[in-house]
Amino acid sequence: MRKRIVLLVMTTLCTLLFLTGCFQGEQSLPDMDPPPNAEAVDGQDNQSSESDESENEDTDETGQTVSRQLFLLDSNGLVAPQTLELPVPETKEVASQVLEYMVKDGPVTALLPNGFQAVLPAGTEILGLDIAEGTITVDLSEEFAEYGTEEEHQILEAMTFTLTQFDNIDRVKLRINGEDLKAMPVNGTPIANGYSRANGINIVQSDTVDYINSKAVTMYFPTEHDDNQYFVPVTQYVEVKDGDITQAIVQALIDGPTYETNLMQVFNEQTMLLDEPKLNSGVLELVFNQEILKDMENGVIADEVMESLVRTLTEQETIEAVNVKVENVEQIANESGEVYSEPVTRESINPSEKL
Repeated sequence: MRKRIVLLVMTTLCTLLFLTGCFQGEQSLPDMDPPPNAEAVDGQDNQSSESDESENEDTDETGQTVSRQLFLLDSNGLVAPQTLELPVPETKEVASQVLEYMVKDGPVTALLPNGFQAVLPAGTEILGLDIAEGTITVDLSEEFAEYGTEEEHQILEAMTFTLTQFDNIDRVKLRINGEDLKAMPVNGTPIANGYSRANGINIVQSDTVDYINSKAVTMYFPTEHDDNQYFVPVTQYVEVKDGDITQAIVQALIDGPTYETNLMQVFNEQTMLLDEPKLNSGVLELVFNQEILKDMENGVIADEVMESLVRTLTEQETIEAVNVKVENVEQIANESGEVYSEPVTRESINPSEKL
């Protein structure tokens, strides 16, 4: 009897020891991979992968910039274009970005060239944009109305010329907090029909102009501040003789700025057009005497002369490029010795304007 009890106890102990070993072995098993078709809980695996990709994209784009032309206010109080390197926008709203970089004390501050300042009142926000049939309507915050009387035309001109550099924009309309503006909020400049380049920029008034026989033309003259040379657009009335507006514009450029400013006269006063300008399929051909050249022996035309001609003449809707020829000179070149083998466009003299 006693032997039977002892045997039963020993058998029970062995069983307990065996089961204990099984449980300990199960707890020490390595983790197993889930089945191939298992779905990640809450998509966490996918989110992690996308997050890693986003971080890589952000790293790749760090420091990337794009050249944009902004019309700003120079040290002489004139509205003039400057090409700045702006961050690549996260969206395609380029128009919104350039406007944001025209706000005083905004992100443009660290990029401003010496002598330049932004034109939109500090704190102005771009609430929305709408583009339809060549007209862009810009919705602005109420801070937009906080400017001085003398700044009103500068603001209109800077916004208009900045936005109309894009191919699909010809006219600018404004809103404040969603309400259309029929006039500017400070000095009452009418803008119900919008504002376009035809309204002019840095407008020159003169008591000696025959307005009946003249036409308002935007012309570009170079100037400089410190080591920064740039071109300033000026709208002035040009007297048209014999109905040839192109010849009148060229002569006005040769004559130089009509009022006392820091704008530079870059043409030799003996420069003359020898033939009437010829326009064919958007290309304007001009034939000058040799006095237009900076270096007659090598056929070099000053860069400022060529840029002034091209910038000014391509403001005319029918002119896309300018082909300059000089009497008894087979080919002309820029100051770097590069031959002008094709008609010159705005983009070829300033690639940053190709937006």
